[in-house]
Amino acid sequence: MTKLTILIADDETPARNRLRDLLGDMAEITIMAEAQNGKEAVELAVQHTPDLILMDIRMPLMDGIEAAQHLQQLPVPPKLIFTTAYDAYAIKAFELNAIDYLLKPIRQERLETALGKVRALLPAQIESLKPLQPIRTHLSIHERGRVILVPLSDVIYFRAEQKYVTVRTAQREFLIEDSLTQLELEFGDHLLRMHRNCLVAKHFIAGFEKRTITHDDAQTEQQWVAILKGVPETIAVSRRQQHLIKTI
Repeated sequence: MTKLTILIADDETPARNRLRDLLGDMAEITIMAEAQNGKEAVELAVQHTPDLILMDIRMPLMDGIEAAQHLQQLPVPPKLIFTTAYDAYAIKAFELNAIDYLLKPIRQERLETALGKVRALLPAQIESLKPLQPIRTHLSIHERGRVILVPLSDVIYFRAEQKYVTVRTAQREFLIEDSLTQLELEFGDHLLRMHRNCLVAKHFIAGFEKRTITHDDAQTEQQWVAILKGVPETIAVSRRQQHLIKTI
Protein backbone atom coordinates (compact mmCIF):
# COMPACT_ATOMS: atom_id res chain seq x y z
CA MET A 1 0.00 0.00 0.00
CA THR A 2 1.22 3.52 -0.80
CA LYS A 3 2.05 5.61 2.24
CA LEU A 4 -0.98 7.70 3.24
CA THR A 5 -1.54 10.56 5.65
CA ILE A 6 -5.13 10.46 6.94
CA LEU A 7 -7.58 12.75 8.72
CA ILE A 8 -10.52 11.11 10.51
CA ALA A 9 -13.78 13.11 10.66
CA ASP A 10 -16.63 11.74 12.79
CA ASP A 11 -18.69 13.32 15.56
CA GLU A 12 -18.86 10.07 17.56
CA THR A 13 -15.84 9.24 19.72
CA PRO A 14 -16.35 5.43 19.50
CA ALA A 15 -16.38 5.66 15.69
CA ARG A 16 -13.13 7.67 15.65
CA ASN A 17 -11.56 5.22 18.09
CA ARG A 18 -12.65 2.29 15.90
CA LEU A 19 -11.02 3.79 12.81
CA ARG A 20 -7.88 4.70 14.73
CA ASP A 21 -7.57 1.10 15.98
CA LEU A 22 -8.12 -0.36 12.50
CA LEU A 23 -5.65 2.01 10.88
CA GLY A 24 -3.12 1.39 13.65
CA ASP A 25 -2.75 -2.20 12.47
CA MET A 26 -1.77 -1.09 8.95
CA ALA A 27 1.67 -0.18 7.69
CA GLU A 28 2.42 3.05 5.81
CA ILE A 29 -0.48 4.91 7.49
CA THR A 30 -0.17 8.11 9.50
CA ILE A 31 -3.19 9.67 11.23
CA MET A 32 -2.53 13.40 11.11
CA ALA A 33 -5.59 14.70 12.96
CA GLU A 34 -9.18 13.99 14.02
CA ALA A 35 -12.22 16.22 13.51
CA GLN A 36 -15.62 16.14 15.22
CA ASN A 37 -17.57 17.92 12.46
CA GLY A 38 -17.24 18.99 8.84
CA LYS A 39 -16.14 22.56 9.62
CA GLU A 40 -13.31 21.29 11.78
CA ALA A 41 -12.38 18.77 9.07
CA VAL A 42 -12.00 21.54 6.48
CA GLU A 43 -9.94 23.70 8.83
CA LEU A 44 -7.66 20.77 9.76
CA ALA A 45 -7.30 19.78 6.10
CA VAL A 46 -6.10 23.30 5.27
CA GLN A 47 -3.62 23.09 8.15
CA HIS A 48 -2.31 19.54 7.65
CA THR A 49 -2.95 18.79 3.92
CA PRO A 50 -3.71 15.07 4.40
CA ASP A 51 -3.73 12.66 1.46
CA LEU A 52 -7.09 11.23 2.52
CA ILE A 53 -10.06 12.05 4.75
CA LEU A 54 -12.31 9.35 6.16
CA MET A 55 -15.47 11.44 6.40
CA ASP A 56 -18.68 10.69 8.25
CA ILE A 57 -21.83 11.99 6.52
CA ARG A 58 -24.08 13.02 9.39
CA MET A 59 -22.22 15.47 11.65
CA PRO A 60 -23.34 18.60 13.54
CA LEU A 61 -22.44 22.17 12.50
CA MET A 62 -21.46 21.00 8.99
CA ASP A 63 -22.16 17.59 7.44
CA GLY A 64 -19.72 15.51 5.42
CA ILE A 65 -21.22 16.35 2.02
CA GLU A 66 -20.95 20.10 2.56
CA ALA A 67 -17.42 19.67 3.91
CA ALA A 68 -16.54 17.74 0.75
CA GLN A 69 -17.78 20.64 -1.38
CA HIS A 70 -15.55 23.08 0.48
CA LEU A 71 -12.58 20.70 0.30
CA GLN A 72 -12.91 20.57 -3.49
CA GLN A 73 -11.96 24.25 -3.52
CA LEU A 74 -8.50 23.63 -2.06
CA PRO A 75 -5.49 23.88 -4.44
CA VAL A 76 -4.87 20.13 -3.92
CA PRO A 77 -8.10 18.55 -2.63
CA PRO A 78 -7.62 15.51 -0.39
CA LYS A 79 -9.03 12.19 -1.48
CA LEU A 80 -12.24 11.21 0.31
CA ILE A 81 -13.84 8.02 1.55
CA PHE A 82 -17.25 8.53 3.19
CA THR A 83 -18.20 6.50 6.24
CA THR A 84 -21.91 6.07 6.73
CA ALA A 85 -24.76 4.17 8.33
CA TYR A 86 -27.09 5.32 5.53
CA ASP A 87 -29.99 3.32 4.17
CA ALA A 88 -30.05 1.45 0.87
CA TYR A 89 -31.37 4.44 -1.10
CA ALA A 90 -28.43 6.62 -0.12
CA ILE A 91 -25.90 3.82 -0.63
CA LYS A 92 -27.21 3.42 -4.18
CA ALA A 93 -26.40 7.10 -4.81
CA PHE A 94 -22.80 6.43 -3.80
CA GLU A 95 -22.55 3.33 -5.97
CA LEU A 96 -24.15 4.90 -9.06
CA ASN A 97 -21.64 7.74 -8.94
CA ALA A 98 -18.61 5.55 -8.17
CA ILE A 99 -18.00 7.26 -4.84
CA ASP A 100 -16.00 5.34 -2.26
CA TYR A 101 -17.82 4.67 0.99
CA LEU A 102 -17.53 2.42 4.02
CA LEU A 103 -20.70 1.14 5.62
CA LYS A 104 -20.70 1.16 9.43
CA PRO A 105 -19.73 -0.86 11.37
CA ILE A 106 -16.47 -0.71 9.40
CA ARG A 107 -14.55 -3.95 9.00
CA GLN A 108 -10.79 -4.31 8.60
CA GLU A 109 -10.91 -6.12 5.23
CA ARG A 110 -13.28 -3.56 3.70
CA LEU A 111 -11.17 -0.66 4.97
CA GLU A 112 -8.01 -2.18 3.49
CA THR A 113 -9.73 -2.66 0.13
CA ALA A 114 -10.97 0.93 0.10
CA LEU A 115 -7.55 2.33 1.00
CA GLY A 116 -5.97 0.22 -1.72
CA LYS A 117 -8.03 1.91 -4.43
CA VAL A 118 -8.18 5.45 -3.04
CA ARG A 119 -8.74 8.01 -5.79
CA ALA A 120 -9.61 11.66 -6.07
CA LEU A 121 -13.29 12.48 -6.41
CA LEU A 122 -14.47 14.60 -9.32
CA PRO A 123 -16.50 17.75 -8.56
CA ALA A 124 -19.43 16.21 -10.46
CA GLN A 125 -19.41 13.25 -8.06
CA ILE A 126 -19.67 15.53 -5.04
CA GLU A 127 -22.41 17.49 -6.83
CA SER A 128 -24.38 14.27 -7.29
CA LEU A 129 -24.74 13.91 -3.51
CA LYS A 130 -26.53 17.27 -3.05
CA PRO A 131 -29.99 15.61 -2.89
CA LEU A 132 -28.81 13.89 0.31
CA GLN A 133 -27.63 17.16 1.84
CA PRO A 134 -29.54 19.76 3.86
CA ILE A 135 -28.98 23.44 3.08
CA ARG A 136 -25.36 24.65 3.10
CA THR A 137 -24.39 26.27 6.39
CA HIS A 138 -21.14 27.99 5.31
CA LEU A 139 -19.58 29.76 2.35
CA SER A 140 -15.99 28.92 1.42
CA ILE A 141 -14.05 32.10 0.63
CA HIS A 142 -10.71 31.93 -1.20
CA GLU A 143 -8.31 34.58 0.01
CA ARG A 144 -4.52 34.77 -0.36
CA GLY A 145 -4.11 31.04 -0.87
CA ARG A 146 -6.34 30.00 2.03
CA VAL A 147 -9.96 28.99 2.51
CA ILE A 148 -12.11 30.90 5.01
CA LEU A 149 -15.42 29.38 6.13
CA VAL A 150 -18.07 32.06 6.67
CA PRO A 151 -21.28 30.94 8.45
CA LEU A 152 -24.36 31.85 6.42
CA SER A 153 -25.96 33.02 9.65
CA ASP A 154 -23.34 35.83 9.73
CA VAL A 155 -24.09 37.10 6.21
CA ILE A 156 -26.00 40.41 6.23
CA TYR A 157 -26.28 40.79 2.47
CA PHE A 158 -24.98 39.71 -0.94
CA ARG A 159 -24.39 42.52 -3.44
CA ALA A 160 -23.44 42.02 -7.10
CA GLU A 161 -20.63 44.26 -8.31
CA GLN A 162 -19.24 43.69 -11.81
CA LYS A 163 -18.03 40.05 -12.03
CA TYR A 164 -18.05 39.37 -8.27
CA VAL A 165 -20.53 39.29 -5.42
CA THR A 166 -19.69 41.07 -2.16
CA VAL A 167 -20.54 39.12 0.99
CA ARG A 168 -21.09 41.48 3.95
CA THR A 169 -20.82 40.41 7.56
CA ALA A 170 -20.72 42.64 10.64
CA GLN A 171 -16.93 42.33 10.70
CA ARG A 172 -15.89 42.73 7.05
CA GLU A 173 -16.56 42.09 3.35
CA PHE A 174 -15.56 39.11 1.19
CA LEU A 175 -15.72 38.49 -2.55
CA ILE A 176 -17.15 35.34 -4.15
CA GLU A 177 -17.84 34.28 -7.73
CA ASP A 178 -21.32 32.81 -7.16
CA SER A 179 -24.11 34.65 -8.97
CA LEU A 180 -27.00 36.29 -7.12
CA THR A 181 -29.34 33.99 -9.02
CA GLN A 182 -27.53 30.91 -7.69
CA LEU A 183 -27.52 32.29 -4.15
CA GLU A 184 -31.21 33.15 -4.31
CA LEU A 185 -32.08 29.66 -5.55
CA GLU A 186 -30.12 28.03 -2.75
CA PHE A 187 -30.88 30.36 0.17
CA GLY A 188 -34.02 32.16 -0.98
CA ASP A 189 -36.01 31.21 2.12
CA HIS A 190 -33.63 33.30 4.22
CA LEU A 191 -33.08 36.25 1.85
CA LEU A 192 -35.03 39.13 0.37
CA ARG A 193 -34.15 40.79 -2.94
CA MET A 194 -34.06 44.53 -2.25
CA HIS A 195 -33.19 45.37 -5.85
CA ARG A 196 -31.71 43.56 -8.82
CA ASN A 197 -28.17 43.70 -7.40
CA CYS A 198 -28.73 42.91 -3.73
CA LEU A 199 -30.07 40.11 -1.51
CA VAL A 200 -30.48 40.85 2.21
CA ALA A 201 -30.81 38.34 5.06
CA LYS A 202 -34.27 38.70 6.61
CA HIS A 203 -33.07 38.49 10.21
CA PHE A 204 -30.67 41.43 9.68
CA ILE A 205 -33.39 43.85 8.55
CA ALA A 206 -34.14 46.26 11.41
CA GLY A 207 -36.74 48.24 9.47
CA PHE A 208 -37.33 50.61 6.55
CA GLU A 209 -37.04 54.36 6.24
CA LYS A 210 -37.84 56.91 3.55
CA ARG A 211 -34.89 59.19 2.81
CA THR A 212 -34.10 62.05 0.47
CA ILE A 213 -31.46 60.97 -2.06
CA THR A 214 -29.37 63.58 -3.91
CA HIS A 215 -28.06 62.47 -7.32
CA ASP A 216 -24.91 63.65 -9.10
CA ASP A 217 -26.94 66.17 -11.10
CA ALA A 218 -28.20 67.72 -7.82
CA GLN A 219 -31.69 66.33 -8.39
CA THR A 220 -33.33 64.82 -5.30
CA GLU A 221 -35.93 62.13 -4.79
CA GLN A 222 -37.55 60.20 -1.95
CA GLN A 223 -36.40 56.60 -1.70
CA TRP A 224 -37.06 53.74 0.68
CA VAL A 225 -34.00 52.09 2.24
CA ALA A 226 -33.58 49.05 4.47
CA ILE A 227 -31.97 49.71 7.86
CA LEU A 228 -29.62 46.86 8.76
CA LYS A 229 -28.52 45.45 12.11
CA GLY A 230 -24.79 45.48 12.82
CA VAL A 231 -23.63 47.78 9.99
CA PRO A 232 -24.04 51.52 9.35
CA GLU A 233 -24.87 51.32 5.64
CA THR A 234 -28.38 51.03 4.26
CA ILE A 235 -29.70 49.20 1.18
CA ALA A 236 -31.92 50.94 -1.34
CA VAL A 237 -35.27 49.29 -2.05
CA SER A 238 -36.29 49.40 -5.70
CA ARG A 239 -39.80 50.51 -6.63
CA ARG A 240 -40.58 47.00 -7.82
CA GLN A 241 -39.70 45.58 -4.40
CA GLN A 242 -41.41 48.19 -2.20
CA HIS A 243 -44.27 45.79 -1.52
CA LEU A 244 -41.82 43.98 0.80
CA ILE A 245 -41.92 46.90 3.21
CA LYS A 246 -45.43 45.94 4.29
CA THR A 247 -44.49 42.28 4.85
CA ILE A 248 -41.59 42.71 7.29
